[in-house]
Parts: sequence; structure tokens; C-alpha cells
Amino acid sequence: MLILDNKEKYYQALLSKDTEYDGVFYVGVKTTGIFCRPTCGARKPKLDNCEFFKTAEEALLASYRPCKRCQPLLPPNQESALIKKLIDAVENNPEKRWQNIDFKGLQIDSSTIRRQFQKRFGMTFVEYARARRMGIAMKQIRGGEAVIDAQISSGYESSSGFRDAFSRIMGAPPIKSGTCNVLKAIWIDTPIGPMIAVGNDEMLFLLEFVDRRGLEREIERLRTRAKAAIIPGQTAATSSIKTELEHYFGGRLSDFKTPVFLLGSDFQKMVWNELIKIPPSETRSYLDIAKMVGRPKAYRAVANANGDNQLAIIIPCHRVINASGELGGYGGGISRKQWLLNHELEKYGHLPILHGCS
Repeated sequence: MLILDNKEKYYQALLSKDTEYDGVFYVGVKTTGIFCRPTCGARKPKLDNCEFFKTAEEALLASYRPCKRCQPLLPPNQESALIKKLIDAVENNPEKRWQNIDFKGLQIDSSTIRRQFQKRFGMTFVEYARARRMGIAMKQIRGGEAVIDAQISSGYESSSGFRDAFSRIMGAPPIKSGTCNVLKAIWIDTPIGPMIAVGNDEMLFLLEFVDRRGLEREIERLRTRAKAAIIPGQTAATSSIKTELEHYFGGRLSDFKTPVFLLGSDFQKMVWNELIKIPPSETRSYLDIAKMVGRPKAYRAVANANGDNQLAIIIPCHRVINASGELGGYGGGISRKQWLLNHELEKYGHLPILHGCS
């Protein structure tokens, strides 16, 4: 989602239908579940009902569907019959998993589809369809906390709608031969929003906020690198982190003991290990971390490693800020980053919140 500082500016552009902002942002309307381009002629929503996105993919992953009036997935003032046909096909069956044989049924060449979608939207048609499917499933999960709690406590034995939606996000169940590794995922409610934890009995592989942009890509990357299927269910590691998070948010734990698996490059692992050393209530700059890993000019690479962290809170990338003292980015959202820093200062620290900045 776009940074909060731009929200008012983009809202004014939306009200004035400013053509200069076409392609700069998209707006999701909470009351309708639709996302539009800035120049859409539809009645304008209130600011509180707007979410602003840099890309169409972000809007799709947030469960919004494209507006039929302004057609935000088509170039301004131009309609591609092929792309419109495919978008309509997804809307008619948004949970469908597309394969090459499906394109033959539509009498469309799969390479042509891939090329046109990649050129127009920076993603393939399959990625578009997956993003739309992911957004719908995530919306179902976000709207079903009570069902989710029941499924967690019962070990996901029920064939409820929640389990089906959750499984669609996490991927196919293990193959019958038993040759596939299996990781299990649970939903964890926290004071600043629900999180997903993925692990086996030995280690935790992922801990992330459910509404993080790009969560599906993180899960897909984990599934590929770990060569594993991910299904709903509890393990020793996910049960451990659930308990530790309760203690952390309650102000009774500042040092996580749940074993974790670091899935990254050698440089990323060096950065993440330095982050773990930052005490609660203290912060470091990206430059500080670059110096600590012996690469003082690599502060941008440090920032990228922060963004690729798949173990939120445990590997405390929220404690890394800009050298100027500004918060910088955070995958879980700037408001959460500020909340976590304030929480740690209140519960665990006696030092100024910007201590340690360069």
C-alpha cells in the first residue's frame, strides 16, 4: 500500500480525476470491494473508505476486484478485447487454477497471453489470476476469526469453508507417496492484527502478518525453497511461537527461544543475525547494520534483506530505521512498526527510542 504521507494527495487527485496520476496509483473502495484508476467517473467515496495501492496486483491481493467502468487493468482510453475476455473469465470463476489446456478452450495462445499481461501489468496472466484468488481467500480468512479459532483448537479436522480457503492460500496437500516435506500453518491473533506461523516440529519457517502485501509470494518462495507442501495444522514450533508471542505482547518476554530456520543468502543471514542482537527499545540504522556485517557501503542491500525477512518480530527488522531518525519502511506497515517500538520502549526499555542511530 502507498505510504500514509501520500494519502491526502492521492485522494485530491482522485476527486479531480487528475490524468497525470493514471498508472501512479489505484484506489480500492472498501464499501464496494472494487478498485479503480484515479480518473474513474464513478461517484467518489469518502477518504476513510479508500485504500491506495501502487500496483494493480497489490489491489488484487487486498481482495479488490477491477472496476467495470474505468477498467483499471487496461491502458487508459484503450480496450484490448483479449485482455478483457480473460479478465471477465477470471471474474466468472475467480477460484479457477488456469492451465494451458484452458487457453486452448478459449482459442488463445498461452505465449501471447503471457506477453501481453507482462507488458501491461508487470505480471503474467497466471500471476494475475493467482493474486485475485489469493485476495478472495484472504478476505474469507480475515472475516472469519471465530471460525478460525475453532479450527485451530480442533486441529483443523473439520472440512469447513475456512479450511478450504486457508488451503487454497497455502497450496496443495502432501502427495500420497509421502515423498514431499510437510510444513503446517496456524493463525495467531495479536493486538496489532492476525499473523500466520508456518513450521514443523523442529523449526519455525515463517511468521508474518496476514495482510502483508506480497504474502502469497513469500509463501510460494518458502514452498519452493523448502520443497514442501504447507497445510493447516499445529506443530511444536508453531505452538511455541504462539505462546511466546502472547508473552511478548504481554510484556513478559523479550528474547524468543523458538528455533527458526533462516531461508536466505549468506549475506541475508548475516544481516538477520545482527538484527537479533538489537535489544528491545533500541534501534539501529541501515548503515549501522551494514557496518556490523563488514559492508559499510551496502546499506541498501541491508534494507533489501530487511524486506525479505520472513520472521517478523522474532528477527526484529522493525528496530531498523533511517539514519535521519525516520522510521523507514516495514512490511507489516509503518503504523505497526511504530506500535512495536513504542510497546518495547514501554515494556522493556529505559533508553530513548532512537538510541543507536547513525
